[in-house]
Amino acid sequence: MNTIRIRKASIADLEIIQEISTKTFVETFAESNTSENLENYIQEHFNAAQVASEINHPESLFYLATLGTDTLGYLKLNFGNAQTEIHNPQAMEIQRIYVLKAFHGKKIGQLFLNHAVKIGQQSGVDSIWLGVWEENHKAIEFYSKNDFIEFDKHTFTLGGDVQTDLLMELRIINQANLL
Repeated sequence: MNTIRIRKASIADLEIIQEISTKTFVETFAESNTSENLENYIQEHFNAAQVASEINHPESLFYLATLGTDTLGYLKLNFGNAQTEIHNPQAMEIQRIYVLKAFHGKKIGQLFLNHAVKIGQQSGVDSIWLGVWEENHKAIEFYSKNDFIEFDKHTFTLGGDVQTDLLMELRIINQANLL
């Protein structure tokens, strides 16, 4: 029986990360946004040069979930200056948990979140934060069930549409403080 594996991604995974980014973004946000705004966002944020610079950033980490030869999704973590906003220099940001729709319900998001918490604990950060669109109720519920608490809001521009993201945080106990 095949099991889902999480492995660190590298620049060799550029095309699969681009493909998953584009597909999951459309699957998640197409119903609530114009195709023009989606296309503009995808061209700006998921082009090869942009994704390569993110993969190569020394303070960002990408992880892929695989099952056999299939890649199911990816996790992107940011530390230090790679964070999209600096709320706390001792924090880690989960910028993306992207899982292809065909694999929803298989607890891949939970595997990624658990992996992120483990990395946060090992890295010595005191909290993990993320931004989630206020209309993405399923994601907000998921993070709330995992003890994330809303602490702020910020604007997110999708094409020409200014939207609101809820900023949520999980305080963690890191392994370094237990020694």
